[in-house]
Amino acid sequence: MERNLTLVALFAALIAALALIPKFSLGFGVPITAQSLGIMLCGTVLGAKRGALAVLLFLLLVALGLPLLAGGNGGLGAFMLPSSGFLIGFPVAAFVTGLIVEKWYGPSLTIVAAVASVIGGIIVLYIFGIIGLSIALDKSLLESAALVTVFIPGDLIKAVLAGFITSGLAKARPASVLSRS
Repeated sequence: MERNLTLVALFAALIAALALIPKFSLGFGVPITAQSLGIMLCGTVLGAKRGALAVLLFLLLVALGLPLLAGGNGGLGAFMLPSSGFLIGFPVAAFVTGLIVEKWYGPSLTIVAAVASVIGGIIVLYIFGIIGLSIALDKSLLESAALVTVFIPGDLIKAVLAGFITSGLAKARPASVLSRS
């Protein structure tokens, strides 16, 4: 139990640390950040439940006002921005990513984690992001989906990185990849 709490807190801190990588602001209010890599890693390394809990802890800290989002944003106002759909989708994305890694013992952990990151950390997350963007910008779902296509190349790179990082961690310290234990 104590180990789980420590890892949940550690991965919430990892997501926050990834906000330190400079963001690229886009004209429609959703920045390109490295934090989605943290969401993917929460799922691939911690598994579904612990990964989602780490993200929920991170979001709780953001809601309490800590400036943990890219660009130093925090507080309840962060959940009213065009990017709020992505924030709301973070824990679901981590959960789905982790669930796939827990259940699918495919060709290699690198491939499983990368594919899980694409499904959970991109597709599932984009569903929430597109809906939130559509509501915030008063655009159709199709228009909002067109706006987020700019994220696809970077997120695919993050998914591949999540696969390699998870696999490397499993080789170096097998017991640390809780999604496989």
